Order: sequence, then structure tokens, then C-alpha cells
Amino acid sequence: MLDTDLIRNDPELVRASLRNRNYSEAALDEFLSIDNEWRRLVDEGNNLKHERNVASERIPKLKGEEKQETIAKMRQVAERIKQIDSSVLELEAKRAEVVLNIPNIPDASVPVGKDSADNVTIRTWGKVRKFDFTPKKHYELAEDLNIIDFARGAKVTGSGFFILKGDGARLDRAITQYMLDLHHDQGYTEIFPPAIVNKAAVIGTGQYPKMKDDMYWCERDDLWLNPTAEVPVTNIHQDEIFERAQLPIRYTAYLPSFRREAGRNADTRGIIRVHQFNKVELVEFVHPDNSFTDLEVLRDNAEAVLQGLELPYRVMLLCTGDMGFASAKTYDLESHAPGADQWLEVSSCSCFTDFQARRARIKFRPEPHLKSEFVHTLNGSGLALPRTMVSVMENYQNRDGTITIPKVLRKYMQGQELIE
Repeated sequence: MLDTDLIRNDPELVRASLRNRNYSEAALDEFLSIDNEWRRLVDEGNNLKHERNVASERIPKLKGEEKQETIAKMRQVAERIKQIDSSVLELEAKRAEVVLNIPNIPDASVPVGKDSADNVTIRTWGKVRKFDFTPKKHYELAEDLNIIDFARGAKVTGSGFFILKGDGARLDRAITQYMLDLHHDQGYTEIFPPAIVNKAAVIGTGQYPKMKDDMYWCERDDLWLNPTAEVPVTNIHQDEIFERAQLPIRYTAYLPSFRREAGRNADTRGIIRVHQFNKVELVEFVHPDNSFTDLEVLRDNAEAVLQGLELPYRVMLLCTGDMGFASAKTYDLESHAPGADQWLEVSSCSCFTDFQARRARIKFRPEPHLKSEFVHTLNGSGLALPRTMVSVMENYQNRDGTITIPKVLRKYMQGQELIE
């Protein structure tokens, strides 16, 4: 969340951010209204408490009617102070709730734009494959090779779910293992966190309340199915203070993720947009002075996955209107899928500045004798499995309907070279 002092002292900066992000300004206006009333009451309460303290020193020296009148007045003051303290607590709770609905402020390097059409292509890597036959879409390949079962996935759970089988399941596992090994070599510590998180965790990374309708909620226990491993991994350090020498801290994690995709066309054929998907995540806790430089390195580490798979991709710098709620700057990696002739987002690499750290109360101590400060957090998908699978299947397909297994994956599939 944003620093309340920043909102209070520079509301026009926040207002400009909301406009550039295509957000309503209502939350800001509500915050300012609540905050003004809060400050008025705090000032009144402080003045009354000062008056009470002065009177407490005077009363023993007073006599007769004047003393009784002063005591009676202080009873009224004490009652008013009690009312004010109660109102202040209520306003603080309301203000804290409103702040959760105000998004992060984009970095100055982020282009101002309305939607994805205003994103900027930073660079491309590899060449889009040209075929001497008409390439199939991934779901056509999957059905012909019997490696993904869409009908039975829907039968078991519902639309938006699928079953990987045979070499489809093995390919998914191979890509996962390849990514985890690569990120280990890049210096990330692998962890395997819980796939169910509490409300504090989804608040901490910014999914709640903004994206609550996109998440699966276990009402009985007030727990949430993991929407992305960013949530449990970031929150393992909730309410902690690092020493400066501990930074940066870098984690990688594999988890199944769950999203309802509320309000979107979740029934698109195939596995491009589904409710359950596997993902390998990168999460970093870094010094504020280095966060945007570290973002470039994190993005390079995610790109290395695509380069190893030899998949053509492009790097997009998202504009203000297309960024995630908590992000201050985001790069998307989009891999090409020739069967559908689409660029598919397989990773979003973001710097959140101290936005998540404030919500999750994650700090570091610059020096032993100095006050603790909030860390900056980074996150990137390294990568999301379904769309990476789509890109692999469609790029490596052959005229006879087989799929060549990328060289870096063969050791994870016992030397197998073809899916046939």
C-alpha cells in the first residue's frame, strides 16, 4: 500500500497516478475525507487532553464552588475524549481499508497509456518460425497425440480445467524441472510453500481486495487457493526485519495456481486461459536503492528460460493502463505461438517498490543503530507452464504431426526426442 503521509501530503501525485492507470479517484477522495476528519478529531482530542492535564494540576489548589465547577467540566471533557478516541479508532480502520484500494504509483520510466495497445516493445529474440505446411494449434496437436484430455478434465471439475496425460504430463514436468534447475544455477533458493494462503497473505501482496473475485475462497476456513506463488513466497517474511547484509534474498518456487478468471472468457479452447495451472515463480527482497536495476536482472533470468528452450519471444514494457495493481514497473515476456499466430504472455516481471512490503510489514535495518525501513519486492514468472507448453508444442511441431522435444528438456524425458 502507499504511505499515508505521501497520500496526505501529495494527493495530486496520487490523483495523476489514478488517472494514468484508468482508476476511479473515488478511493482517494474517500481517503482524504476520512483523513481530514481523523486529523480534526486528533487535534481536538490532544487539546482536550492538554486542558485536562492543566486542570488536574490546578484542581488541588482550588476551593469551593470553583473547584466543583472545574471537576464537573473535566468530567464532560473526559467523556468527550472517550468519544473522540473511539471515533479516531473507527476512522483509522476505515482509512486503512480505503488505502488497500489505491494502486501503486508507476515509476517515471513507465509510459503513460490506456491499455495493451500502448505497451512498448523493448526488443525481440529469435525468429518467428516459418512453416512449409499449415501449422496446427496446440489443442489440435494435443488431441491428435492424446496428451491432453479436455473433455475428462471438464467432467472431473468443470470448464477451464484439463488433464495432462502421457507425454503431455511428462513434458510439463520436464519444463518445470528445467526451470527450477536453471534458476538454482542463477542463485535462487528453491522453496515449496503451502498452496493455500490466509487473508493476510493475499492482502500482503495486493491481490485482496482488488482481485478477490478472481480467487477461490474456502469460506469455512477463510483461506484462499494460491493465485500465484508470489503470494505465499513473499509472505513467508511477513512481519520480519532483515539485516542489510542479508539482502538481496532470492527465491524460486513451483506451485499449482488457481484463478477463477471472473468476468473473462474462461472457456477459450485449449490451455491458454484456464482455472488451474502450474507456474515457476521468482521472488526477490532487495535494497530500495537497487530495485529497478535488480528488476532488469530478474527479467534477464526469466528470459534465459525462453532462450534455453529456443522459443522466439518479445519483451514488452507495460504502460500505466495495463500494469498490475501493485506494480510500479512491469515487463511482460511474450512467446510466439505459430499455430494460433499469437504472442502469448508467459511471464510478468515487476518491481513493486515498497508497496507490498508495507502491506506485509517486511523491513530491513540499514545499519544496526538506524531505524528499520521497508524493503522493495520483485516478482517474475519463470515461467507460467500452460502457455509455455503451447509455445513449445506449436513451435516444435512437424509435418507428420509429431512434436520434437527441445534439446534442453530431453535429459528430463529419459533422452526422448519426439512426442508421437
